[in-house]
Amino acid sequence: MCDGGGPAAAQRSAPRSAEGTAVDPIALEPVDEVVVTVLMDNSYDGLMADLGPGHRARLDRLPTVAAPQFEDGRTCPGLVAEHGFSALVTVRRGGTTHTVLFDTGISPDGLAINAERLGIDVEAIEAVVLSHGHLDHSGGFAGLSRLRAGRSLPLTVHPLVWSHRRFAIPDQPTWELPTLSPAALESEGFTVIERRQPSLLLDGAVLITGEVDRTTEFEHGLPFHEARWDGSWEPDPLIVDEQALVVQVRGQGLVVLTGCGHAGAVNIARHALRLTGTDRLHAMLGGFHLTGAAFEPIIEPTVSAFAELAPAVLVPAHCTGWKAQHRFAAALPDAFVPDAVGTSYTFAAAPDPSPEPR
Repeated sequence: MCDGGGPAAAQRSAPRSAEGTAVDPIALEPVDEVVVTVLMDNSYDGLMADLGPGHRARLDRLPTVAAPQFEDGRTCPGLVAEHGFSALVTVRRGGTTHTVLFDTGISPDGLAINAERLGIDVEAIEAVVLSHGHLDHSGGFAGLSRLRAGRSLPLTVHPLVWSHRRFAIPDQPTWELPTLSPAALESEGFTVIERRQPSLLLDGAVLITGEVDRTTEFEHGLPFHEARWDGSWEPDPLIVDEQALVVQVRGQGLVVLTGCGHAGAVNIARHALRLTGTDRLHAMLGGFHLTGAAFEPIIEPTVSAFAELAPAVLVPAHCTGWKAQHRFAAALPDAFVPDAVGTSYTFAAAPDPSPEPR
């Protein structure tokens, strides 16, 4: 389990910047297809049309529920949206598929409600990955455990997810965040696996980055965020436990999922490319954490960096904020896709080149 934290542990785990390509790139096995289904995000739009690789969960595509105020006793409730993020990731290589859950949203029941309405087979989930310890990503374990009747699942986390944390914003009341309990998670059927380093899951088809190198000049973490070490509160802007999920689609490049992007969305994208020795970012989805006055100054350099990375698909969701989303939409109109709860994104391998005529 965790080594107890403290300033020394934080220093040992602090990301180091890195230049150039990795000496020994991680051999991430390419897949033929990856499907990312968003089970929780900040918004749901029951009328949104399909766009690019995104297939929407419109109202007319979802089951009805009992509602006695209507003549036939049924209605179409759509899906639950909340300030949180969760995505189901299914990879296929040949005839073999694997499924992993990335984050769980903020409320005990939101993820579970959406999974049931979408007809998700939760028994197919082989592992859960937690991007970091904040409540908007770690709140849905109880509902998931209920759907699975407490049956065991491995849960991979960074050791610092158990840290006690708070926001200490000047002239505002201090807000101490809920702290994850490893004992409670294990009692709900989750087998906790702690890793600081990158790790491969599901036959080498899914990479969890572990700690992310901080290499940009403008991504400095979360201001006014503190952690308690040895009984005292200390600045904790880096949120070292932030990690991302990476899949390589054959002939296309990397698909990267972020939770909140506290490590910096650009840092995460560059780190994933460096870890795998890949030169192509095909798609990036998840929270980029560019909302609020503290982050608005870095919207432009972030947008510029992604314009240079030139992903085919960009889905800045959750905590990205509307101002940043508008800038991404304007700067990368062919790549930008607005997210909504229930959307499934399918990324398929590039077709094999046609054989030359004889």
